[in-house]
Amino acid sequence: MWLFSRKGASGFSASSTAEEVTQGVNGSGLTAIVTGASSGIGAETARVLALRGVHVIMAVRNLSLGHEVKESIIKQIPTAKVDSMELDLGSMESITNFVSNFNSSGLPLNLLVNNAGVMATPFMLSKDNIELQFAINHVGHFLLTNLMLETMKKTTRESSREGRIVNVSSRRHKFSYPEGIRFDKINDESEYNSLSAYGQSKLANVLHANELAKHLKEEKVEITANSVHPGAIATNLFRHHSFINGLVSVLGKHVMKNVQQGAATTCYVALHPDVKGMSGKYFADSNLAKTSLQANDNELAKRLWDFTLNLIDQCKF
Repeated sequence: MWLFSRKGASGFSASSTAEEVTQGVNGSGLTAIVTGASSGIGAETARVLALRGVHVIMAVRNLSLGHEVKESIIKQIPTAKVDSMELDLGSMESITNFVSNFNSSGLPLNLLVNNAGVMATPFMLSKDNIELQFAINHVGHFLLTNLMLETMKKTTRESSREGRIVNVSSRRHKFSYPEGIRFDKINDESEYNSLSAYGQSKLANVLHANELAKHLKEEKVEITANSVHPGAIATNLFRHHSFINGLVSVLGKHVMKNVQQGAATTCYVALHPDVKGMSGKYFADSNLAKTSLQANDNELAKRLWDFTLNLIDQCKF
């Protein structure tokens, strides 16, 4: 990991782990939802937040796998507060059911980590007939965030503690289709490119966080919204590309981050006091980072916001 040793302004680098960037941070009294917490950096994010005293709700598609991760965390951290709840981000019905079940529990919500994702899949449609990567990586998290906002606002008012929303994006947001978001061709299979479609969904993550940050600022709500690039990590995201997956298996540990390092930026932005009040920003390696020009396009962000609301409204669930 010598390639990733340079420290940034935060004092951390790409080789810093999630435990290191949250060392000394007390998350007691906070409640977090972490999507995709049954494997990879999602599971590590859940573990480290729990280690710092946060009550973590693991939002997972596979409950049995989520239960295994929960038991593993509790075995390592006997005092951990961890629960798992079913959530399929490719189904708007599942998302609304999740929100209803969460709100019925009476739990507060301080942190929302939109971590789950799929990468470079063959062309497929979600249960709501939306291209799968755009549906899961962006639309599902957009809907979940919108439906959880009132709970977060209530928690913020009652606890006088800042709420934080973290969208896990990727450096691949810089490599979307030329037009950025293909509003008129979201479901166009004939021109589908799996990696460009992934880049499009990750660009959407950044644009969503930026536009949400504007809305929250206008409402004078003490909730921040930011996006992060976790780094190149050897996880099962590459499973749809056998050649790339083979290279990752052989070379990954030498040139890529491990899961502990991959979860660091998410945990830093979710918990660290130095990030207080920062909103509409993009982070990589636990430091502020630069986005693409498209990701800084306010008009594109506004158009995506309206497009997504309309797309959700058109779906019957």
